[in-house]
Amino acid sequence: MNVKKCQVLVVGAGPGGYVAAIRSAQLGLKTVIVEGERAGGTCLIRGCIPSKALIHAAHTFHGLAKHANEGGHMGISIPGPAELDMGNLIGWKEGIVDRLNKGVEALLKNAGAELVTGWAVFQDAKTVKVGEGKEATLIEADHVIMAQGSVPIELPFMPFSDHVLSSREALALETLPDHVVVVGGGYIGLELGITYRMLGAEVTVVEAMDTVLPLFDKELRRPLELYMKKNKIKVHTGVFAKGVEELDNGRVKVNFIDKNEQDESKMQSVEADKVLVTVGRKPRSDGLSATGVALNERGFVKVNDRCETNMKGVYAIGDLCDSGEMLAHVASFQGEMVAELIAGHTRAYDPVGVPAIVFTEPEIVAVGLSPEQAKEAGHPVIVGKFPLAANGRALTQEAEKTGGFIRVVAREDDHRILGIQGVGTHISELVGEWTLALEMGALLEDIAHTVHAHPTMTEMTHEAVLDTLGHAIHKM
Repeated sequence: MNVKKCQVLVVGAGPGGYVAAIRSAQLGLKTVIVEGERAGGTCLIRGCIPSKALIHAAHTFHGLAKHANEGGHMGISIPGPAELDMGNLIGWKEGIVDRLNKGVEALLKNAGAELVTGWAVFQDAKTVKVGEGKEATLIEADHVIMAQGSVPIELPFMPFSDHVLSSREALALETLPDHVVVVGGGYIGLELGITYRMLGAEVTVVEAMDTVLPLFDKELRRPLELYMKKNKIKVHTGVFAKGVEELDNGRVKVNFIDKNEQDESKMQSVEADKVLVTVGRKPRSDGLSATGVALNERGFVKVNDRCETNMKGVYAIGDLCDSGEMLAHVASFQGEMVAELIAGHTRAYDPVGVPAIVFTEPEIVAVGLSPEQAKEAGHPVIVGKFPLAANGRALTQEAEKTGGFIRVVAREDDHRILGIQGVGTHISELVGEWTLALEMGALLEDIAHTVHAHPTMTEMTHEAVLDTLGHAIHKM
């Protein structure tokens, strides 16, 4: 058996793992990273990036459909209806994925990190075996960074199949379904559901909670709910999915019932071509028993604010650990942090705010505390808002049509910004300034006295801050 020895072993080349490996190698540490599939992980290969590519394509197709309507749109008309070739669309998406995958591999190589392809099987906390038989490789390390990520949750009464899909399969469909039922009204389900609706499919959402996107407050959800209603996306909330039945016509019937209903004769159903199950993700923590690392009751690896496990020299980052946020940017942040900790730097994971973005139409963005959260935390609160409809750049991009706005939450006494949220088309690109403001402990006056370029959508952040202070310039 081949034996490799290294200072840092990273298991998993997703957005946390590959960043950890690159930074470790940059710091002069002999680094090996093991990946069972393709470098880039869930986010790059079968999650964030491919879904955003499909979302962009759906927006483009939807816009062309407007131009093809009688009379055209924006003075532009197309002689006939736009046509969709799902196979070519998926091919275009895969081209982006391939380019980024090769980019990650090149970054690892240029930094000096060695990429080993294969599934890592832990022999103990600091040793993994990759491959079988004479071709197997044993990798021994001084420090181990676990970055195996997460996988979609599969419902036991609705197992994945040709008809029942996880987000992974939903991103690879080469034929547009006539009707998609989305089980789970969280961000993944709504992003993909709205995308397929824009591409022309009928979409029905089944959600157990009393509202979709329950993590966001009613004010933020409202423009999205109106958009879904306007675009004829059927939403059933407060219901439990009960399973699927295959039909003779090649479709399936999805059964669901009111969560408070005990009488199964009141079961409801809807026919569909595909069922997309998006009820959450779980850590890929199977096979860790040999390591001795402690897991919590949900299978996440227990870590402290340095992402250290209970085993000396063993770390867990990203979706695998119990830090709370299953987000690619959190994984990348933690990967860089842990590499620097191993190199002797002083770091800790203690962000003031972590941005959350839902790439629906309209998008929903939030960082820091909402008004209610701030009040519950005991802060004296003032709130300001500014609508997209009053911003010139938003109007030129038709971003105002979804009724969006920016909202700023601050302390009334010292004007320290506690949170910024927004909903609307294209607003995800604004979150960098919002997060930086919280991390730097900015006051309302810090943003109010910063020159914001015109015409840009960043002016809305400025105006929302001015509104919080009581004197927005362009708000009626």
